[in-house]
Amino acid sequence: MGDSGAPGDVNSNVLVSRSTGDAQLDKAVWQWLSWDKNPRTREQIERLLQDGKHRELRQRLCCRLSFGTAGLRSAMGAGFCYINDLTVIQSTQGIYMYLERNFSDFKQRGFVVGYDTRGQVTSNCSSKKLAKLTAAVLLAKDVLVYFFSTYVPTPFVPYAVQQLGAVAGVMITASHNRKEDNGYKVYWENGAQITSPHDKEIIKCIEECVEPWNGSWNENLVDTSPLRQDPLKKICDSYMEDLTKICYHRELNVQSSLKFVHTSFHGVGHDYVQMAFRAFGFQPPIPVPEQKDPDPDFSTVKCPNPEEGESVLELSLRLAEKEDARVVVATDPDADRLAVAERQDNGSWKVFTGNELAALFGWWMFSCWKESCPQDADVSNVYMLATTVSSKILRAIALKEGFHFEETLPGFKWIGSRVKDLLDNGKEVLFAFEESIGFMCGTSVLDKDGVSAAVVIAEMATYLQSQGLTLAQKLVDIFEMYGYHISKTSYFLCYDPATIKKIFERLRSFEGPESYPKSCGAYSILHVRDITTGYDSSQLNHKSVLPVSKSSQMITFTFQNGCVATLRTSGTEPKIKYYAEMCALPGHSDRSVLEGELQKLIEALIEDFLEPAKNGLTWRSA
Repeated sequence: MGDSGAPGDVNSNVLVSRSTGDAQLDKAVWQWLSWDKNPRTREQIERLLQDGKHRELRQRLCCRLSFGTAGLRSAMGAGFCYINDLTVIQSTQGIYMYLERNFSDFKQRGFVVGYDTRGQVTSNCSSKKLAKLTAAVLLAKDVLVYFFSTYVPTPFVPYAVQQLGAVAGVMITASHNRKEDNGYKVYWENGAQITSPHDKEIIKCIEECVEPWNGSWNENLVDTSPLRQDPLKKICDSYMEDLTKICYHRELNVQSSLKFVHTSFHGVGHDYVQMAFRAFGFQPPIPVPEQKDPDPDFSTVKCPNPEEGESVLELSLRLAEKEDARVVVATDPDADRLAVAERQDNGSWKVFTGNELAALFGWWMFSCWKESCPQDADVSNVYMLATTVSSKILRAIALKEGFHFEETLPGFKWIGSRVKDLLDNGKEVLFAFEESIGFMCGTSVLDKDGVSAAVVIAEMATYLQSQGLTLAQKLVDIFEMYGYHISKTSYFLCYDPATIKKIFERLRSFEGPESYPKSCGAYSILHVRDITTGYDSSQLNHKSVLPVSKSSQMITFTFQNGCVATLRTSGTEPKIKYYAEMCALPGHSDRSVLEGELQKLIEALIEDFLEPAKNGLTWRSA
């Protein structure tokens, strides 16, 4: 077994004497203790074995990580279904095998490795260490590895893959998840996250080579191998230069008196957002000192997700009041998402939803395109995209302005791949988004990017100020022009997969076998689309146009009153999410009536379809 840790490393008498009575589990325990060279995670399994905790051992060792909407993601700790040194080595070995089969020039073109600042002392696990082990597996096989010398925003990895002509890349991050988690995000040569069939084929390859190879544990290779290159300066310089392609009012930015506050949520964003603002001609934003530097404990927030709104933005809002800054931009810990708050004339703060920001970005990117392109530019060659659970506001703008709008499945991996297809076919893509504050402005990065979005919103706010408008006022203008789109998104926590499955299966046989609900409370249902099974009642053949996604639950209801509501499971967390939106035609501007109707429908949706009390679901704010 060479460098992988021989069976002699484990006291076989102890293993025999502590047999669990389950041959599959005994084999998994033996493999773990034979292969894992991290003393902390080995000790976690040894202790569970000593304490006779066979059920927990089975949970940790008898299932594997699988690709969700954001790659592999799980808690850090010991076990084959957790993120740790051994599972990252196994994953990278599988990727090596898959890439070697698919690219004859893999070793020469190379592989990009980036990482954020997460870590867990109890498992001796950190993003940087996991990145070093990822690099080690590849360097030991004579692959050129572009390993960033310091932490970077997630968007830098897909950007680097394209810029350097690499065959693929990995970012070690769990984005905005709780501090206990980490993840392994894989990008293909096109600069987009991997989709099917690559994800399934990589999992097969991982299962073919679970035992660590010689050299796979040698994390020092990143410091000694001549095949390791540091792309940091080249990529950073190139990224900031490309960013200026979507800067349209530099002279206004240079003169602007508008002040901004930025929080990086204890993550990677501070330095890069500062540089992006300078690239646009701005003074750098005022950083929140307590949250400026990386902190794997995220010690000033209850959760490191800026999507949670005002409660987690407290420090940045108070600093903005003190500094008389009107706009707050918040990047999540890996700087691929953006939250925005604006101080209103009455002193209160408006925290924009992802859908509201998308309305602003969509209007802005199209307006700037129109102003800067030649008069004979073909608007029918222009595209914007959104995931299917996001607001339909871009569809409304597209219908009126003449460009194309497309929807994808949830997850930016689907957007990135589709955008690349459109670009390869000579189309121009201005903007894409998902409602969970993920935005892609321009096409330098084929993934969501909080750094570019932060500086674009700053330029937009600066321009609007020169017109005597705020972001909130412009949002109302957009809704008046294209029709109000009032949306609400939230979630329930559910830690029992069987309960989640039961909730969705009930909806599939609501009024007898294979019959979906015809109404929800007082609201009649016009159409049902079930992405899990591929059913869509709005299509003549009853087959969904969007690809089937059997690995996750997702059902969309279109109501007679114009509301669209989706129930789905999260790809990264133990959540059942709901998304609901009222789409009104231009001229139907009584917002309060629309909001009241939406609220009543959501209440019916929750009570009739999710049954939180009966199913033991916990609402997000409880």
